[in-house]
Amino acid sequence: MRTARPPLVSLLLLLLVLLLGMAFAQRHVAVQEGPLYRTEGSHVTLWCKVSGYQGPAEQTFQWSIYLPSASEREVQIVSTADPSFPYAIYTQRVRAQEIYVERVQGDAVLLHITELQDRDAGEYECHTPNTDERYFGSYSAKTNLTVIPDSLRVTAVPQMLHRVERDSLELKCEVSKSTAQHSHVSISWYRQRGGEAPVEIISLSRDFVLRAGGTYAQRHATGDVRLDKVGETTSKLTIFNLHPSDQGEFYCEAAEWIQDPDKSWYAMTRKRSQGTIVNVQATDKEFSVRLETEKRMYIVGEPVEFRCILEAQNIPDRFFSISWAFNSSLIASLGPNAVPVLNNEFAQREALGQLKVAKESDNVFVLKIYRLRLEDSGKYNCRVTEREKTVTGDFIDKESKRPKNIPITVLPLKAGFAVTAISRTPGVTYNESFDLQCIIKPHYPSWVPVSVTWRFQPAGSSEFHDLVTFTRDGGVQWGDRYLGFRTRTAIEKAESSNNVRLSISRASDTEAGKYQCVAELWRKNYNSSWTRLADRTSNLLEIRVLRPVTKLQVSKSKRSITLVENRPIPLNCSVKSQTSPDSHFAVLWYVHKPSDADGKLILKTTHSSAFEYGTYAEEEGLRGRLQFERSASGGLFSLTVQRAEVRDSGSYYCHVEEWLLSPNHAWYKLAEEVSGRTEVTVKQPDNRLHVNQTHRNITVLENQWVMLECQVSSRTSPSSQLQVEWYVWRPGHPEKEAVARLSRQNTLRYGDLATLGNLRGRLHLESPSPGLYLLSIQNATVRDSGAYDCRVEEWLLDPSDRWYKRAEDLSGLTTLIVKQPEPTLQVDTATANLTVQEKESFQLDCSILSRSSPESHFAVTWYNLRAKEVGGRAEEEEKEDEEEKEVVLSVGLDAIFSSGTGRWQDRLCFQRLSAVLFRLTVLQASGTDTGNYSCRVEEWLADPSGVWYRLAEEESGTVAVHVQDAGSTLQSVICSNDALFYFVFFYPFPIFGILIITILLVRFKSRNSSKNSEGKNGVPLLWIKEPHLNYSPTCLEPPVLSIHPGTID
Repeated sequence: MRTARPPLVSLLLLLLVLLLGMAFAQRHVAVQEGPLYRTEGSHVTLWCKVSGYQGPAEQTFQWSIYLPSASEREVQIVSTADPSFPYAIYTQRVRAQEIYVERVQGDAVLLHITELQDRDAGEYECHTPNTDERYFGSYSAKTNLTVIPDSLRVTAVPQMLHRVERDSLELKCEVSKSTAQHSHVSISWYRQRGGEAPVEIISLSRDFVLRAGGTYAQRHATGDVRLDKVGETTSKLTIFNLHPSDQGEFYCEAAEWIQDPDKSWYAMTRKRSQGTIVNVQATDKEFSVRLETEKRMYIVGEPVEFRCILEAQNIPDRFFSISWAFNSSLIASLGPNAVPVLNNEFAQREALGQLKVAKESDNVFVLKIYRLRLEDSGKYNCRVTEREKTVTGDFIDKESKRPKNIPITVLPLKAGFAVTAISRTPGVTYNESFDLQCIIKPHYPSWVPVSVTWRFQPAGSSEFHDLVTFTRDGGVQWGDRYLGFRTRTAIEKAESSNNVRLSISRASDTEAGKYQCVAELWRKNYNSSWTRLADRTSNLLEIRVLRPVTKLQVSKSKRSITLVENRPIPLNCSVKSQTSPDSHFAVLWYVHKPSDADGKLILKTTHSSAFEYGTYAEEEGLRGRLQFERSASGGLFSLTVQRAEVRDSGSYYCHVEEWLLSPNHAWYKLAEEVSGRTEVTVKQPDNRLHVNQTHRNITVLENQWVMLECQVSSRTSPSSQLQVEWYVWRPGHPEKEAVARLSRQNTLRYGDLATLGNLRGRLHLESPSPGLYLLSIQNATVRDSGAYDCRVEEWLLDPSDRWYKRAEDLSGLTTLIVKQPEPTLQVDTATANLTVQEKESFQLDCSILSRSSPESHFAVTWYNLRAKEVGGRAEEEEKEDEEEKEVVLSVGLDAIFSSGTGRWQDRLCFQRLSAVLFRLTVLQASGTDTGNYSCRVEEWLADPSGVWYRLAEEESGTVAVHVQDAGSTLQSVICSNDALFYFVFFYPFPIFGILIITILLVRFKSRNSSKNSEGKNGVPLLWIKEPHLNYSPTCLEPPVLSIHPGTID
């Protein structure tokens, strides 16, 4: 008896069934992923498909757009079911089939816009009306379409060229674009003759791969066909060794490609240039013939094609006929008019569509048998005969040629066959691809249905599971266990055989294991049913997936760098080869010092570009001085140590680690290698300090200014600091003495000589221009004489901001001689005779004709020279009388008077008539005053220190004075002196007038002298002031003198 099921359990089971049904019946609408960029004026398609739906197999699709100007407003475009669906702005374009929907399948369509306009930009929506029992899932999908200007330009100069066979041909084509989005350009060159299809010559794909067309592949391989880029936008086609078959119209075609979000590439626009007509003139009439076919072994029912290829110059201008033969029996013939004539048997087969004889082009003739029979086995050949057209229009045969026979074998179709699985790459590395081939022998024709299934046993497993099946009707069916294979696996079947190729890309551990294929031969019965005739299983193939073999190579080159401190140290680490373009590198930088056993880590950059500073960088404070760079290509790493110091010298190298991303998206280190070493020597800057070494001699007079020059003609660095110190070697001193020092902070300090002496206040140091230092000595003295030089020290700032002395240099000697002025003192040396009466006064003038300096002071002394008395009488008989010199009056440079013997007491009057004229008046002359008088002048100068020194002395000429006694008669006086006699008797009146005038002038000057008796500016007086000496300006009245040696009362 069955137990009743509880109602609650039944309800839960029913609910579960409903949920599962809903899950499997969820509708999903998918549209082409955006955003999409398309050019204005191009033909655009957008696909849309629906899945998981219920209802009819043919679904309805409706397309709408949301314009950027009104993003919330839906504008209907076209529908597969409702002709009235479009809005007015699209109705005309839909009716004109400028916009239409192409149904690819019942649940998939394509929206076509034949000529895209700028206003077509916007968000497109594909909607499928509900055909399900209820709403569940998505019923529409959207994508963005952006319309961009068509900026592609393809230009070539149209021209007509004439060439001779084996000449060269060069054509240029300029392709440019200004699209803001990232796009690629492909370029192709074509040749076209008449109404024939264009023949591709060579092309550069969007991936920058150069390929030649089939007709020109061999010539491209030998270098006769080239495509070169000669500018930013210009490409050049070059064809060497032209053939007559090369003539025609040449043009280039370019396409602009953009990558859509689904990673597929789309040709937005395609344009061609204007053509160039090229004519190639043949150089001979020779021709050759060759016969080609695809294979030699066929199965009953397969097609076969024989191609008879004529190679000759200028074929269009010549006439050829061709005949086809089978086992030496004629099949058909074609005359110059290309009309085939077949014999009876082959004519019947041609009428049934089983055979065809045709002229494919000027030089290619084709024999096709669409379904071979067993009796078609044998030898096939063709014969080409050149014919010449006569004046009457008839043809006559000339030369005839035929190639070698081609035998073929036609085999019957057999059920027995073998299946073999092969792989050229049983061992692959990560991310590589491998192919598996399932070869079926014999090769059955395409109309024989064969299904092939690939089976897979993963590594470590003992069970096989179906991977993918190539069905008998040409479809592909994937197994349920390995859906993940679909994203990285491709399966294809060769058209010429039943061989099935399985290609797996980006191999990983999950693809490692054993593979085998199973082939089944089928027959379709008259009632459309299928019968499996046979099946075969191939051998096992084991595929091993290994890590890649490293190709890492780091440059081992060694180099040496010598540089000056404060300059950057450039260090390069070059990866010469790497295992994969996707390799990442970790770079560790080391430095090795002679004192260290091992290198010390400076910096590490990981494969993820993270930075880690090493212990050496931390210890030496390098963090702020390191700069790391990586080139855009990724193979060159640079480390720059800024502001190098001497201690940075050492041996530098890098340690490179290569990292790869496994197919399972995990990074692993594949290899590591060390670079060559860079020996770095950091030195201080070369000494370029140079001070002018010229020796100079300077001679100056006391109290003049002296300027000593110290010229720095060159220095190590413009930013260096200089310290200048002056020295002097003085006569009588064994060592040089410091004079002054200008520190590098421009602080002036005096040396011992300048500090102890009086030189300090007279020194002046200046630098009127960079590198020129002038030392001035004011009011030079004799003691300043000596040999002067300067010592210059140059100080530099090291990278650690510490100053150090880099160099020093001495200047040439400057010999300074300070001299006292040359004495030019000159006193009037003229002699005179003077006769006076007793009790009268007489004057003695001391006149200085020239002096050495305007600043000179004078000391004046008058002397009386008398003959010595012997026994009260003079010895007149002696030839030269001996004279004694008696000081009359001495006036020092400081205006202190001293007189001679007491007989001159109260009888002297001194006057300074001018700076260079001194007068002594002797009052109350007596007979003892008779004698010769002279004055001696001493010239004194003050040195810069204020000390007076005697520069020169000079004595004047003598004045002979004769004093007459009071008792002498006038007659005797006059008669005793001839000059006086003539003066008294012949010139009394003029002489008397001159004397009166002279007396008046002397009195006038005496008054002025008394007013100016005070000295000016502290200069000592050279005469006695009135309180000390009372005298009459005319000296007519005797003064009262009280003179003592050395004093004045």
